[in-house]
Amino acid sequence: MTAPLIDPFARAITYLRVSVTDRCDFRCVYCMSEDMTFLPKKDLLTLEELDRMCSTFVNMGVEKLRITGGEPLVRRNIMTFFNSMTRHLDSGALKELTLTTNGSQLHRFADDLYAAGVRRVNVSLDTLDEDKFAKVTRWGRLKQVLNGIDAAQKAGLRVKINAVALKGFNEPELPKITEWCAERDMDLTWIEVMPMGDIGNEDRLDQYWSLEDVRKEYEKHYSVTDLAERTGGPARYVRLEDTGQKIGFITPLSHNFCESCNRVRLTCTGELYMCLGQEDMADLRAPLRDHPDSDKSLEEAIRSAITLKPKGHDFDYSRQAVDGQMSRHMSHTGG
Repeated sequence: MTAPLIDPFARAITYLRVSVTDRCDFRCVYCMSEDMTFLPKKDLLTLEELDRMCSTFVNMGVEKLRITGGEPLVRRNIMTFFNSMTRHLDSGALKELTLTTNGSQLHRFADDLYAAGVRRVNVSLDTLDEDKFAKVTRWGRLKQVLNGIDAAQKAGLRVKINAVALKGFNEPELPKITEWCAERDMDLTWIEVMPMGDIGNEDRLDQYWSLEDVRKEYEKHYSVTDLAERTGGPARYVRLEDTGQKIGFITPLSHNFCESCNRVRLTCTGELYMCLGQEDMADLRAPLRDHPDSDKSLEEAIRSAITLKPKGHDFDYSRQAVDGQMSRHMSHTGG
C-alpha cells in the first residue's frame, strides 16, 4: 500500500463514497427535478473503470466504500462491480463495503449483496404514508420499498433508515417512524435537507426542518440521552431510553460537522468532490483513461486533489436565503 491520504488539516481520508450512476427510478422532490436529463453512457465510468478507480483508493488507504447513486441498483450488471470489490474485503485492505439505496430493488439483490460481503445498507425512506410517499418520490411505490427492506433483513443485512426532515411533511410521523424502526430493530438517522440542484418550484426554506427542532420533538415523547459515539461519519447520536434505540442526526446546516470529515465523493463520471458543499472538484477520468497500463498518474491526481480539500462547507440557511446552494443535483454527486 502507498502512503496514506492526508488532507491539509491533518485528516486521514479513509472513506470513499462512489456514485455508480446518476439515474434513479424515483424523482424525490429534494433530490432532482421530475424532468431530468441524464448523462450519456460514454461519459460514465465503466464497471471495469470503477473497479480500477476504487482499487486505487483502497491501495492508498481507503478502508470504507459506500456505493450510491442516483439509485445504484438500477445500474446494469452492478453486481459485477460489487463482486469485484469482495477481493479487497477478503484481503483485509477494505474494512467495509456498504450501500445507500432507495430500497426499490432490494428484493432483487439482497441475497447477492450479502454474498458479495455487504453487511449494512442504508435505505432512504421519509414517510410510511403511501400517498405522501408517492408525492415525495413522484414515481415510487411504498410497498415495493417495504418488501425490499423485508428481503434485506431476511438476507442478514443490517438496515438503517435515513429520513430527510421535511417541514410540514413528515413532522407528524416522527413517533410513528421511530416506533416502526424500533419494532424492526433498525437504526434511524434524520438528515437536514441540503441546498443542492435546481429543483424548480421546490422551496428549500419552506422544506427546511432544523434537527434542533427534531431533537426537541423527541424530548416531548421520549427520554433522550446524548451519546459520545461517532462512526467516522457526520452523524451525532442519541439514545431513546424508552426504546433503547439509537437515533442519528446529520446536521450540515444547524451544526457544521466538518472537523472530523474523513471522506471524499467520486461521481459516476470520475469527478472527485473533496466536499459535498463546495464546487471544487478534480477530474480523475482523464488520468484513468489516458494511462490504462499504469496507475501512477491516477495516484498523483488523487493525491493532488486531496491537498485541495477545504476545512468545511458553506451551507447556510441563517440569512433566510439558500446560501451555499450547489448547482449540481444530489444524484450527480451521490448521497
